[in-house]
Amino acid sequence: MPPSLTSFSDDARIALDNLADRASGLVHPTIRLGVTGLSRAGKTVFISSLVHNLLNGGRLPLFEALRSGRVSAVRLEPQPDDAIPRFQYEDHIQALVRDRIWPDSTRAISELRITLDYQSASGWGRMFSRGRLSIDIVDYPGEWLLDLPLLAQDFRTFSDNTAALAGTGIREELSREWLALANGIDADAPADEMTARRLSEAFAAYLRACKADERSLSTLPPGRFLMPGDLEGSPALTFAPLPNMSDTKAPKGSLRAMMERRYEAYKNVVVKPFFREHFARLDRQIVLIDALQAINRGPEAVQDLERALTDVLACFRPGHNSFFSSLIGRRIDKVLVAATKADHLHHESHDHLERLTGRLVDRAVKRIGMAGAGIEVMAIASVRATREATVKEDNHLLPVIVGTPIAGEMINGERFDGNKKTAIFPGDLPEDPEAFFQQLDSVNAELPEINVVRFRPPALEEANGGMKLSVPHIRLDRTMQFLFGDRLA
Repeated sequence: MPPSLTSFSDDARIALDNLADRASGLVHPTIRLGVTGLSRAGKTVFISSLVHNLLNGGRLPLFEALRSGRVSAVRLEPQPDDAIPRFQYEDHIQALVRDRIWPDSTRAISELRITLDYQSASGWGRMFSRGRLSIDIVDYPGEWLLDLPLLAQDFRTFSDNTAALAGTGIREELSREWLALANGIDADAPADEMTARRLSEAFAAYLRACKADERSLSTLPPGRFLMPGDLEGSPALTFAPLPNMSDTKAPKGSLRAMMERRYEAYKNVVVKPFFREHFARLDRQIVLIDALQAINRGPEAVQDLERALTDVLACFRPGHNSFFSSLIGRRIDKVLVAATKADHLHHESHDHLERLTGRLVDRAVKRIGMAGAGIEVMAIASVRATREATVKEDNHLLPVIVGTPIAGEMINGERFDGNKKTAIFPGDLPEDPEAFFQQLDSVNAELPEINVVRFRPPALEEANGGMKLSVPHIRLDRTMQFLFGDRLA
C-alpha cells in the first residue's frame, strides 16, 4: 500500500500488531488468508467448500501434502480474534449439503481458524518443525477493499472521479436523479440536514442500481453505502459527492463543508480501521470474480470489472516477506484472482476462461504500473453444481452441462420448479483473449453469448457408512496448493 494511505500513527499500530502476530507465530505457526470477491462471486461458498473438503477428505489430488499422506489431522479451532464474528461454517454447509440452497452472501467481516497437523517432506523440517499450521480465514466484502483507494483521495478528488464515471455509459442514465439533485443546489449555502439526507439517499440508490443483476457493475465505492449495517443513518454515511465544486475553500457552516467533514469521518471511522486492523495483517489473498456474469451483461460490465480489478490490485503489495521486514510492513506475498462458476461452462472452455481472466488481470496490472509477480489466475468452481454431457443436434454432438435450475429460473420460456433437471448449451468463450479485448475495445463490441443459469447445489450421494461425500468442485485443490501448500512442505 502506498505510504500516503497511512499516517505515522497508523504505521506504528500496524507494526505493533504485526509484531504480536509474529511472536505468536513462533509458538503456533499461522497464515492469515484474506478472502474477498466482487459482486456475488461466491466468497461464502468458497470458504465453506474449502473447509468441508479439508475436514472430510475431499478429492484434492493437486494438494500435495494431502495427496502424499503427510496431513494426519484437520480440525476447526477457536479463532484468535475474539472481537470478530466467527464465520458460521456449520450453517453455511448445512444450507449447501442438506437444503441444497446457496448460503447468504458476505455482509460483514468474519473469521475462521482451521488447523492442519502434518509431517514435513524433509528430514530437516521434521527435526525443527512442530508439523502444525493454522490457517486463519478472514472473510470480508469486496466493497470494503474498493474503499481503500479513498484513503489517498480528498473530497474534491473523490467527487470529481465519481461524477466523471457517473457520466459514462449506462451510469449516465442511472445517476440522473442524483446528479440533477446535486447540480440543483448551492453547495456553499448553509448546511441543511434534510438536503444532505436527500443527496445521500439519491447517491446510494444510484450505486444500488449499478450493482443490480441486470447490470452487474463492480466499481461502487463507498462500499458501506451498499451494506451500511449498524452505521445506517449515521453522519459518516450521510454524505454524497458534489460535482462542479468551486476551487475556493468551503465556507464554514456550508453544505460543502459538511460533506467534506463527513467524507473524512467515513475514512477515519470505517476505512482506516479495516485497513489497520485487518487488511494490513494478511499474508495471502484470494480475490473471487464473476467474469462470466460480466461477459453476459456486455462490454460495459467487463470494462467496469477491469476497472475494479485495477483498484483492487493497487491495494496489494505482492512480494517476499523476510521475518524482519514483516514486522514493519507486512506484504501479501501471494494473490490469487479466481474466476468462479467454471461449472457453468463445458470443460473445453475452462482454459479459455482462465486465459481471458489472466489477460484482464494483466491489463489491470499494467494500468497501475506494477509487476505481476506473486499474482496467479485460475478458473474454479468452489461447488460443482453441474455435470457434463453431449446431445445430438443436426447430426453433430453438442457439449452441454446438466443441472437443476433454481426455482423460478426461466430458460427458453420454461419456468423451473427447483426439482427438474435440464441440459443447456452454455456457449463458448473465444480461444484468443487478445481478439476478445480488441472486440471489447471497439465501438460496436459484441461479446460471446454465455447462458448464465442459476443452478441449485448438487445432491450428494451417501458414501459407505452413511456419511455424505465431500462437496464436488473444480480446481479447489490447485487453489489450496497455491495459497498455502508451500507452508506445508
